[in-house]
Amino acid sequence: MTRGPASGISPVPPRPTGGATPTATATPTPTAGDAAPPTGATGRRALALGLGVVLLALNLRPALVAVSPLVGTIRSDSGMSAAATSLLTALPLLCFGLLAPMAPRLGRRFGTERSLLGTMVLICLGTGLRLVDSVVALFAGTVVIGAGIAVANVLLPGLIKRDFPARAGLMTGLYSMSLFGGAALAAGITVPVQQAAGLSWQATLACWGALAVLALVVWLPQLRRRTEVAAAAARQAAHPVRGLWRSPLAWQVTGYMGLQSLSYYAAAAWLPTILKDAGMDAGDAGWMLSFSSLLGIAGSFLAPVIVGRRLRAGTLAALGAVLCAAGFVGMWAAPVGGAYLWMTLLGLGQGAAISLALLFIVQRAPDARHTAQLSSMAQCFGYVLAATGPAVLGAVHDASGTWTVPLAVLLVLLVPQVAVGLGAARPLHVAGR
Repeated sequence: MTRGPASGISPVPPRPTGGATPTATATPTPTAGDAAPPTGATGRRALALGLGVVLLALNLRPALVAVSPLVGTIRSDSGMSAAATSLLTALPLLCFGLLAPMAPRLGRRFGTERSLLGTMVLICLGTGLRLVDSVVALFAGTVVIGAGIAVANVLLPGLIKRDFPARAGLMTGLYSMSLFGGAALAAGITVPVQQAAGLSWQATLACWGALAVLALVVWLPQLRRRTEVAAAAARQAAHPVRGLWRSPLAWQVTGYMGLQSLSYYAAAAWLPTILKDAGMDAGDAGWMLSFSSLLGIAGSFLAPVIVGRRLRAGTLAALGAVLCAAGFVGMWAAPVGGAYLWMTLLGLGQGAAISLALLFIVQRAPDARHTAQLSSMAQCFGYVLAATGPAVLGAVHDASGTWTVPLAVLLVLLVPQVAVGLGAARPLHVAGR
């Protein structure tokens, strides 16, 4: 493997040194006159591409989140054990992590646009498999859907870097807002749709394939309208980036992605149970999680938009952690009485965190090729770590017999999250070859 700079970091962007090899020391971000003007999609092309990105992102959570409101029905109808149900909910996160390294290879082999089209095809196939009245088909469909989402998770930040370099914050905000919006939509309307239409749980889950079909149709024109790139850039894109695993900055981005994901998925898995154990009605407890997701939409959109305008990225990473910490403390002190306030704080804090994690992937990479590779690294390790969160938190609760210790664990994990967030927020680029 070819070795990159010793520190694994390059300035943003690197200054010319008259032919000498750039140093790996950090330098201030240059003024506009020092850097080449950004290029990318413009006009109608930008609008069409932006709409496509939003629709793709809307499909990256509903087909999976829709399982949670129907878990009781699925278990009673299929006879699934609690362990099998836990595996069903953990499988998507494992797919996100374990299959992420494949995405850059697919992007290089088939092109970003064609690969993203393929992700929607996989989601359609996976939701179609769920129509079969079989537990095996349910698990197989979940894996197929997870595979499609894993590839899209990795490739979309690279496309934003390539085609929206001057509007990366806005597009990252729209992207992450769509992730939260799709999850909130699935959590909120899956059961009402089932009850109103009198559908089986298989047909209800398969309905979310319609959203993937819409995204597929809207994305098709992108196969003919690919952004033109220079020949040198095209040759570069054909080769993988080497040396990122030796970059401290890349590991800080990865650590932030993993820790905020662990916190989010662990909290999402157990907060309704915490509220029910504190005396809240089961229906109201489920609504509180949906309410938190709705607030997460606002946090996920606003965070990348205001970075660099009103707040530094590091400050915002710390502020998001403070909001989450206040929410966790509130859940310990008065879970039912202040539930709306705690869910508001958690929604805003967790929404800001996921947006920053995605923005760090885009901003810390010098080009689309590095972005795809950094995205693969961050999401591979990040989602595998996140997949352990619900199980670990549940085990801690079983061992302690109370929710105080699990909430304390979530609080403690915010400390390293802030630390790696501050490191990932530095205006530097990862270095690789």
